[in-house]
Amino acid sequence: MCLAGIAMNEATSVDLVDFASAPAEVTESKPEADRLLAGDPITVATNYYSDKGGRFFAGIWESTVGRWRVSYTEHEFCHITKGRVRIENERGKRWEFGVGATFVMPAGFSGTWEVLEPMSKLYVIYESR
Repeated sequence: MCLAGIAMNEATSVDLVDFASAPAEVTESKPEADRLLAGDPITVATNYYSDKGGRFFAGIWESTVGRWRVSYTEHEFCHITKGRVRIENERGKRWEFGVGATFVMPAGFSGTWEVLEPMSKLYVIYESR
């Protein structure tokens, strides 16, 4: 039995979620037109885990090149596994990350997300609501 991404056996104990073999929900999208600043990026989120309350998620996110505005309501842990990204906050401070970089996007962050070369990241999201 599976409840909102949590694998459970008949005794209702929770099983480990292995990204290599777990079922996943795949969502392809593009940034909304009013947020898009450059390019025509396509993003693919492969979500391997969602808690039953809909506040905690984990998976892999990929994107082609482009730049768009972001506004985070959630806390997101990111680990880059491929490519490069440049992130800029509303005050103009910039960060650039490549393969192996790990960072957190805190809830309340607003700015731009620019994929400089096709990229992939592991993500863990917590939505405090």
